[in-house]
Amino acid sequence: MDRRLGNVHRFDRPPELISQSTGPTAESVAEPRPWRRALTWLLFLGPFFFASYGFATWASSQRTEVGFILFAWEQHIPLLPWSIVPYWLIDLLYGVSLLLCTTRRQLDTHAWRLLLTQLIAVACFLLFPLRCTFERGEVSGAFGWMFAALMSFDQPYNQAPSLHIALLVVLLEPYLRAVPRACQALVVAVALLIGVSVLTTWQHHFFDVPTGLWLGCFVLWVFPTDARSPLRRATRHRERARWRLALAYATTALAVGGLAVYAGGGWLWLLWLSGALALVAVIYLLLDADAFEKRDDGSLPLAIRCLLGPYLLCAWLNSRWWTRQLALADPVTAGVLLGRLPTAAEGQRLGIAAIIDVCAELPGPTPALRHVVIPMLDLLPPSLEQVERASAAIAEELAAGPVLVCCALGLARSALVTAAWLLRAGIHATPEEAVAQVRKARPAVVLGRAQIDLLRRWQQQYLQAKP
Repeated sequence: MDRRLGNVHRFDRPPELISQSTGPTAESVAEPRPWRRALTWLLFLGPFFFASYGFATWASSQRTEVGFILFAWEQHIPLLPWSIVPYWLIDLLYGVSLLLCTTRRQLDTHAWRLLLTQLIAVACFLLFPLRCTFERGEVSGAFGWMFAALMSFDQPYNQAPSLHIALLVVLLEPYLRAVPRACQALVVAVALLIGVSVLTTWQHHFFDVPTGLWLGCFVLWVFPTDARSPLRRATRHRERARWRLALAYATTALAVGGLAVYAGGGWLWLLWLSGALALVAVIYLLLDADAFEKRDDGSLPLAIRCLLGPYLLCAWLNSRWWTRQLALADPVTAGVLLGRLPTAAEGQRLGIAAIIDVCAELPGPTPALRHVVIPMLDLLPPSLEQVERASAAIAEELAAGPVLVCCALGLARSALVTAAWLLRAGIHATPEEAVAQVRKARPAVVLGRAQIDLLRRWQQQYLQAKP
């Protein structure tokens, strides 16, 4: 057994933070179902859940005053006693989910997700305690004993983010993976019922729901299913441009978050934008373009779309605003078009065979076209290796038909790699000539001395070095 792979699944560190593999190995396919490991995880996570949750409840109860966040319309939410059944159901789903994992990698990834969710939620309960103000009173009838059992260990604290909602997001994946496709709609329906139950049992206020959803998606981002964690690629970058952009995003996140907290009410939705901008700041400061987790078909995972929703909307509107008076794409030479990221319908109208997509932050799925993704961060110079990969992809895909080279605007990243392809193809001998042709084709492109110097370094390393 490979010693390195043997260390991937130790309990002492999350597997996604140390694994070198991005997919199942032959060993993982052949390994027996990890029943004992699942039970071991359950024996740890179960007591830890109740101990940490109970401690946070006790700590909040010791405070002289605990605030709350309540919207006026929440007074109209009915108490539905029967909804205590789906509310309790998540406890059963929690334990069974560990037994559904078929490999050690699946199991450890899922277990670390559950643990991280608990740790972050409890930290929020301790740092920002909130309480539920609904007075439910005694519930009689068939469901009364379930409410009584709940209140025997629970109190109206531990509100935001809703641990119920966050865990629900994490639990969805193993159940969707375990059931046939025909039953997945039923799984989603049950999940929605559980999600609604946190309100109709009067256990939570509405504010707790979107914050719980954000937490669950964040944990899925930290521990992706079939890839290394983005945190594993964290490094201290030295480029001043990165620091300036990270500082700009972080400052805006703080300002927006401060406004949301100060204004309250509906302005609290700005916390979503604040969280998204803070995460983008982290990506620019410590991570790389792969942290957006853009898939090979140009789409973004649902978790990323939920985490960065407001940022993605702003980025999309920005791309449409700056290109409103520009053509979708302009021909640079026969078979090579340069433009902004198209929709699926726009891609078909262009009459192209493939898309070379160097935009990291925006989704652009085009099911009818071949999609090659080489993600690059906006407003930063790409690495020479990224330029090499992108220019080589243009050359390869051009053999099968016309290609579109695109980024958010079609003015910088895509223009740079198109100029690199002109050099690779031998159409021009110098970066200045290649850039001049790109400018002639799409005059609004932003290619200056810094980009020409980068092209020259790439040319010396990858083209002139070839025998």
